[in-house]
Amino acid sequence: MKLTAAIITYNEESNIERCILSLKPVADEIFVVDSFSKDKTKEICLRLGARFIENPFQGHIQQKNFALENSLHDWVLSLDADEVLTEQLQQSILAIKNNPTFDGYRLNRLTNYCGHWVKYCGWYPDTKVRLVNKSKAKWMGVNPHDRLDILDGSKTGFLNGDLLHYSYNSIDEHYKQIEYFGDIAAKELFDQGKTTNYFIIILKVVAQFIKSFFIKKGFLDGKTGFTISRLSAYATYRKYYKLLRLQQNK
Repeated sequence: MKLTAAIITYNEESNIERCILSLKPVADEIFVVDSFSKDKTKEICLRLGARFIENPFQGHIQQKNFALENSLHDWVLSLDADEVLTEQLQQSILAIKNNPTFDGYRLNRLTNYCGHWVKYCGWYPDTKVRLVNKSKAKWMGVNPHDRLDILDGSKTGFLNGDLLHYSYNSIDEHYKQIEYFGDIAAKELFDQGKTTNYFIIILKVVAQFIKSFFIKKGFLDGKTGFTISRLSAYATYRKYYKLLRLQQNK
């Protein structure tokens, strides 16, 4: 089993080296699809021996499917630039390389938020399919919330070990990401013919905070849990408010 590790990037000079170094023990090819970064992402990737190409960004799902389809090997491990394999996860991948018994494999993702490893808020275990036979899988979902789906009813196995996700270094970063993702998500919903109003927005915002802080036990993450829950509710507000503005402008 030959394995490609596929990563999409845009201005990831602060993350990409850590990601690539964690992939070297398991990947036969490290393939980076970049959206014309303005920083040193390309320089770092080439120095570390990655295959690097630039492709215009049409959306997270489209870019990840492009990376999946253009990987050299049939088996593909898909990561974001701010993700890192733990040693245990590396060993789990190596163990199945000689004898894969499923068409895809799930793993748990553990997120670091401003220096705190988040175990609640619905953030852990954030189980995702990431290792697949590319002929049996496709990136789907609604931008920017992509997911890698196994096709044709094929079954997936599970890999032990966490995928470490270094999300935000500051709350300001989180706010900027909320605005960026909010624009993308609102446009996707608008293009699908979805509608909203102020009453629905209020319900969704309150429900999101209750879900994150109480149902998903965000309070057990202390101050960080409250911050995440509050900003998750705010992100819901921004997404649907932007959708409402698109409706009004139409």
